[in-house]
Amino acid sequence: MKTRTVYLLVMLSTLFWGANFVLAGVVMTDLSPLWAAALRFMLGSSIMLVIVRWHGVELLSSFRQHAGVYALLGAMGIGAFNLLFFFALQHTSAANAALIMATNPLLTTILAALVLGERATSRHLAALPFALIGVVVVISAGNLQRLATLHVASGDLLMLGANLAWAIYNVLGRRYMPIGSALTNTTLMMISGTILLVIVASASGETLSMPGASASAALLAMAVGGTVLAYLFWTTGIAHLGAGRTALFLNLVPVFAMLADTLIGILPSLPQLIGGALVIGAVSVATLPRRQLAAV
Repeated sequence: MKTRTVYLLVMLSTLFWGANFVLAGVVMTDLSPLWAAALRFMLGSSIMLVIVRWHGVELLSSFRQHAGVYALLGAMGIGAFNLLFFFALQHTSAANAALIMATNPLLTTILAALVLGERATSRHLAALPFALIGVVVVISAGNLQRLATLHVASGDLLMLGANLAWAIYNVLGRRYMPIGSALTNTTLMMISGTILLVIVASASGETLSMPGASASAALLAMAVGGTVLAYLFWTTGIAHLGAGRTALFLNLVPVFAMLADTLIGILPSLPQLIGGALVIGAVSVATLPRRQLAAV
């Protein structure tokens, strides 16, 4: 697969995850956070199984050979991350959570260097602070005084755990993801994570109610775009680009979330547009080949 194609797929992952911020608000009107996460991945896993059957892919042999790996990756990248994320949002603000998650590319780069021996390029390291600055501007809407009001709460610590879980997933996926199709790996990993989410949601005692039409449509959109396609494309990105370089694209999520807001009438401000340009520029500098950068 061409590198340019892989970049496009990873960018689509971040686009879907950015849209999830708008879709999640609709889903949460009818479902509790734990059941929203569980149902999202139950739908996602079901869709993956349909796709697998359509393509005639055999999963049992891969599961028997790598069951432990799929359980580990599913627990970190789906189970642990989503559980910590939803619990964090019960005790901290969305601004705090987004700022903490924006450090994931840097954390993943450090872990990839320590665990995998991946050497970040000078362009990659130089781009990280500019991308982070852009994310801060986007999240704060240009009002940097909001940063002074942030304080460490229990939710912030939980979000740090979610951030660490995703970074570990990126690194472990690069090292241990079995050689084979992204479809097989993503399906088995997603099923493993879904089982954990369903167990926790069932044990929580929270009532599961049937969502209305709007919430159901939003949940389906999250399952198809923000779950099935996003995880498939992200898994492909880690396999081809490495954990550190792929994680840099997470800086685009707040930008796409801002753009998704425009669909419901919330227009971006000038500072937000400037921050988005900083993020996109930093990602471009870190990922585009030197020949293409010279031609820009």
